Amino acid sequence: MALGDDTRGNPEPTLLRIVACGSVDDGKSTLIGRLLHDTRSLLHDTLEGIARSSRGRGTPLDLSLVTDGLEAERAAGITIDVAYRSFQTPHRTFVLADAPGHVQYTRNMVTAASTADAAVLLVDVTRGVTEQTRRHAAVLSSVGVETVIVAVNKLDAVDWSPAAYEPVRLASLELVRALGFAHHAIVPISALTGANVVDRVEGHPAFLGPTLLRALESVAPSAPRDAEGPARLPVQWVCRPRVPTDPSLRDFRGLMGRLERGRIAVGDELAVLPSGVRSTVIELSRAGEPVGEVFAGDAVTVRLRDELDVTRGDVLVAPTAPPPPRSKMHARLCWMGHGPLEVGRTFSLRAGAAEVRASVTAVAGRLDLDACVRVPAERLEPNDIGWVELRVHRPVFLDEFSACRATGAFILVDPDDFDTLAACCLEA
Repeated sequence: MALGDDTRGNPEPTLLRIVACGSVDDGKSTLIGRLLHDTRSLLHDTLEGIARSSRGRGTPLDLSLVTDGLEAERAAGITIDVAYRSFQTPHRTFVLADAPGHVQYTRNMVTAASTADAAVLLVDVTRGVTEQTRRHAAVLSSVGVETVIVAVNKLDAVDWSPAAYEPVRLASLELVRALGFAHHAIVPISALTGANVVDRVEGHPAFLGPTLLRALESVAPSAPRDAEGPARLPVQWVCRPRVPTDPSLRDFRGLMGRLERGRIAVGDELAVLPSGVRSTVIELSRAGEPVGEVFAGDAVTVRLRDELDVTRGDVLVAPTAPPPPRSKMHARLCWMGHGPLEVGRTFSLRAGAAEVRASVTAVAGRLDLDACVRVPAERLEPNDIGWVELRVHRPVFLDEFSACRATGAFILVDPDDFDTLAACCLEA
């Protein structure tokens, strides 16, 4: 995704998945509530319920309650879980994820960012860029989000002072440049009053840029992720209907999953990993309907000419360019364990539906959040972003994350209690 021309020439609205992130109390939930309210996307009974809850607290209309739906969230006035909301303008359809700002909920931020096309990174103008702002920006960069819009919030608290805004704008610009985002914009807003969110701020000629909504609408649509390149289809399920009354299904064997990269057409030859055996596609179906070809992002069922031993966790690939078998790997990760990550620890590595034991053989560094540079480290502390070397107990077939996000990402799981401890990206 890129910041470019708007979508007003498109015949149909395009979908954009956004994560709203940033440090705690920077206004993410209020901003999402404001976007929904000012685009008239809230149902009448939802708005009445928020008004009742606000009156019960003795406060004005609290739009943060739109996403803070858990009882614990409303009691504490914070976001804990990831909340998803959607709305539509004449030019675009949006799905927004509200990511929690507290450092102990960084794992939920990783979840929200992993499916985002773009991000809105909030910064409180009265506090500036904080460590958690930098951590969230680093998570966005780590999971492959290329477009970030920095929303400098709470300008109403400083009476829209350019002197207060400019240092925060410059610090935000330095952050997004240091982390290498391909596309970025910085927009001053007040989520509380709604100024410059959907409607332009009035009476402040120093702030003449686009509104936040206009900036979001101008994120240029791009091709689906990993659309180009050799095919990658992790097998999620092997379908054997066994319907005695329908002879056509008696020998049906469909391999089901989502095509993560490239395209597949009837007649193509595919290889099955890890076995390496090959066969030809004789039938493709999408949403139960036969099709001649499928593309990255499609959920599909594939039938092969030969009766092969294929199971959940295998991967169908283009035989001319398969991913290499890997016994040793270098990975960038976000460590989400409660204690430190040290050399020698063993995990269950899960990549798609495949699973294998893996051990950390070295900690190769961590990200210094102040300078946004890699520094030496002997271990990683909770919520650190760092680099490790891994050895797997049997070879796995993964692409580098830069080549294919879906087949270059994996998680590390505690083999005893199945707690997810790290989100990882394979590097060269």
